[in-house]
This record gives sequence, C-alpha cells and structure tokens, in this order.
Amino acid sequence: MTRIFLVDDHTIVRDGLRALLANEPDIEVVGEANNGQELLNRLPATPADVVLLDANMPVLDGLATTQRLHTEYPQIRVLILSMLGHERYIGQLFDAGASGYVLKSSEKGEILLAIQAVIAGRQFLCSDLGISMLRKVLAKEEEPDAATKVGRLSRRENEVLQLLSEGLTTNEIAEKLFTSKRTIETHRQNILEKTQTKNTAALIKLAVTQGLLS
Repeated sequence: MTRIFLVDDHTIVRDGLRALLANEPDIEVVGEANNGQELLNRLPATPADVVLLDANMPVLDGLATTQRLHTEYPQIRVLILSMLGHERYIGQLFDAGASGYVLKSSEKGEILLAIQAVIAGRQFLCSDLGISMLRKVLAKEEEPDAATKVGRLSRRENEVLQLLSEGLTTNEIAEKLFTSKRTIETHRQNILEKTQTKNTAALIKLAVTQGLLS
C-alpha cells in the first residue's frame, strides 16, 4: 500500500486528488496540508511514502519544502503537481530532490503512472512537458550559429562589414566603394538583420569572436 500525503493550498484541488485516488486499491491518502510547513509539522505523526506537492504555495513553497524533505525525510518520494511549466524551475526542483513533475492538467492515468514510477525509484516527467522541452531543444539545434549567419552575407555585404570593422563612417565607406550613402546604409541594415545583431558594435563583436574579419 502506497501512502500519499496531499499538499496544496487550494482545498478544491486536494478534494479532487483525493477523489481521483479513492478507488485505487494500492493507494491510501493518509493526510492533507495547506503548505509545506504544515506538512513538515504533521509528518512525524503521519508517515507517508509519496508527497504529492504543489510548487506554488504560501508559507513554505514547493522548492523549499522539497529541499527540507530531501534532507529530513530522504525515504519519502516527492512528486510535484503544478501548473508551472518553466524549465529552469522544474530543473531546480529535480536538483532539490524531487522525483517527479506532473502538470495539474495531466490525465488521471499519467498521475498514477507518475506515482508508480517514483515509488519504484525512477524519475518522472509528464509527457506534455517532455514533448515541449524536446521541441525547444530541437528548435535551438536548428538555429544557425554565428559563423553560418555571417556566411549568408553577400560579397558586397562582407566588404561593408570589413570596412565597418576598420572604423570607417558610412560616408567614407560609400566613397571607398564608389556608391551612395543610402546604399551603404541599406547594406548595413541587411547585415544586421541577417546576423540578428542590434547594432554595429554587436555586429563587429560577433565577427571578431568568429574570426571572420581579415
């Protein structure tokens, strides 16, 4: 029998979780708390195997509670159940000792799978978060690196970039390349857009760090 302790500052959420788990033969909800401090106060008299913990609570939030549980009750598995989906915060909770993270929008079956996984000593991340993070990783991998961005410049744009790096003004570059000031400004704007830099200083820094200036 897996003993579950529910911790959430919203009574309606705790009631919903209790109802969701009520008919599971291998699960028993042994306690409820409004926040992390109340949980810690009650745990000595109410042993639990898994704490189903909200991330955003008053008094003692999910991160601080997870850290305390990891130190004081290392045998208890912490399963975060939250609406928050920020990757950095999720990473902090896992680093603090959480075994799993599930969104409150998850289906009952996924919550039960998460409980089973953490009890078995495995980590668990709900599928919606896993897919979202994978998409972000893949999108980042597909972004061109700095060298590729600069490599997209035309021959004339590379000439303008080189002259900009030498400190020449727009008028001086126009005279050197036998063209108009407006044409040089257009080239400069195109270079900024292609390299996704905000100004000439950032552009030159990018080109220098990539060794793309002669």
